[in-house]
Amino acid sequence: MKIEQIYTGCLAEAAYYIESNGEAAIIDPLREVQPYLRKAKLAGASIKYIFETHFHADFVSGHVDLAKQSGAKIIYGPTAVTHFDSHIATDGEVFKVGELSITALHTPGHTPESTTYLLSDGDGRPYCIFTGDTLFIGDVGRPDLVQQGAMTEEEMAGTLYDSLHHKILTLADDILVYPAHGAGSSCGKNMSKETFDTLGNQKAVNYALKAASREEFIEQVTDGILPPPQYFAKNAAINKYGYSSFAEVQKKGLVPLLPEDFEATANHSGALLLDTRDPQQFAAGFIPHSINIGLGGQFAPWVGALITDLKQPILLIVEEGMAEEAITRLARVGYDYTIGYLEGGIAAWKDAGKELDTISSVSVAEFEAEVHQRPDMHVLDVRKPGEYETGHLECASSRPLDYINEWTNEINTAETYYLHCAGGYRSMIAASILKARGAAHVIDIAGGYAALRATQLKRTDNVLPQELRS
Repeated sequence: MKIEQIYTGCLAEAAYYIESNGEAAIIDPLREVQPYLRKAKLAGASIKYIFETHFHADFVSGHVDLAKQSGAKIIYGPTAVTHFDSHIATDGEVFKVGELSITALHTPGHTPESTTYLLSDGDGRPYCIFTGDTLFIGDVGRPDLVQQGAMTEEEMAGTLYDSLHHKILTLADDILVYPAHGAGSSCGKNMSKETFDTLGNQKAVNYALKAASREEFIEQVTDGILPPPQYFAKNAAINKYGYSSFAEVQKKGLVPLLPEDFEATANHSGALLLDTRDPQQFAAGFIPHSINIGLGGQFAPWVGALITDLKQPILLIVEEGMAEEAITRLARVGYDYTIGYLEGGIAAWKDAGKELDTISSVSVAEFEAEVHQRPDMHVLDVRKPGEYETGHLECASSRPLDYINEWTNEINTAETYYLHCAGGYRSMIAASILKARGAAHVIDIAGGYAALRATQLKRTDNVLPQELRS
C-alpha cells in the first residue's frame, strides 16, 4: 500500500496518490496531470479511479484531462451532476484499488455533494480518511459557498455538523485525516500549517469539533467568514462543466515575443500585463501599466481574487525560464488566456529603449521621519481586516488588498499614498494596481508591519488586559 500526499504550497492544496498491486487512484488532482501519469508509469501501475471530494471552488481540478489520458473513471459523491462522463457514487459505495477498499461517505455541508473517502487496508481495517473540504486540520469547511434553494449558510452549517457527527467522528481515533487544504487557503478560516493528523487529536484540538451543541457549532463556524474570492464560483462551474485541455492552454501561452511584438500585441489585444517577478525587482523598473503579482507568493489565489475576468487576455513579464510555471499556475485557477510572454524579460525591454516606470520604496526609519513632519499623510494598510484588528498604525486606514477593486474609486490620483502589508508582497501588488489605474504617487514601506512594529510610531495593538493574561 502506498499513499502519497502531493502538497502545492502556493495553493495550500493537497492531492493524493494511492497505489496497491498495480492499481492507482488519484484524489483531487491539480490541473496539470503529467506528474500523476509519470508517477503511475514509473510504478508500473494503471490509474483506475479519480476521486473528487466535491466541486472545488479555489482551483480547477485535472479530473477531465486525467480521465482522457489514463482511461480512469471519475468518481463524485451523491447529488453531484456533471457535464462529462463520471460515476456518481452512492453513500457507502465501495471501490477496490488493488487490495485496498475506498468507501464513499456522503458528508454534505461545505457543498451538497461533498464526500469523504474512507480507505481500508487489505485486511479491511480503516486506515485513513480523505476529507476534502469537510474537515481540515484545525478547522472545517466554510458553509457559505453553495446554497441550494432556500438553504442559508446557517442551514448548511447545520448539515455540516450532522455529517461530521454521524459519518466522521464515529470513526476510530487512530484514523489519519488527510484534508484537501492547509493554512493559507480561503476555504476555511482557522486551518493549521500541519497537513495531516489523527482523528483523535482533531477531536481534542479542533475548535469546531469541540462545540458543545449543534447550535454552538453553527454559530462558531459562521462567525467571521469573509466573502469568498470572486473566482470561487467560476472555478466551481468549470469543474462541473469541463474545460480546455491543459496542453492547449500551454501551447497558446508559451509564445515568446520580442519587445516590439510584445508592445504591438498589448496594444491590439487589450491584454493585461502581468509581471510575476519579485516585488523589489518590479519596483526598480517595470513596463508602464503592468501589475505585479509575484510567483514567490500565493500567486494563483491573488490572481483569482483580483483579476475579475477569467477570459482576460494576459501577457507575461517573467524571470528567465519561468513562463511555463506562470502559465501553469494561472491555468490552475481557470485563467486560460495567456497569449505570450516578453522574450528576454525586462532586460530586453530596456535594451530596446522602451519606457520603464518605478515605484518608490522607503525604509521604516524614513517613513517614521515623514510621519512626524506630515501627520496628515495618507497611509494604507492593505492586510486583511483580521490582521488590521489585531494591530495597526494609528495613522493607517484599512484598505484590504482583497477588496481593492471596490475601494480604488476612493483614491485621489493626485495625492501621495504610503502602502504597507505584513512584509511587502501584497503592498507591491496594491501599489502596482493603483499605479496602473492612474495614481501617480504611491510609495511602498519596506518590510511592512513586521518592520513598523520596531518603530516608535503609535500603534493600536489588541492585547489582553493584565488580569486576563496567563
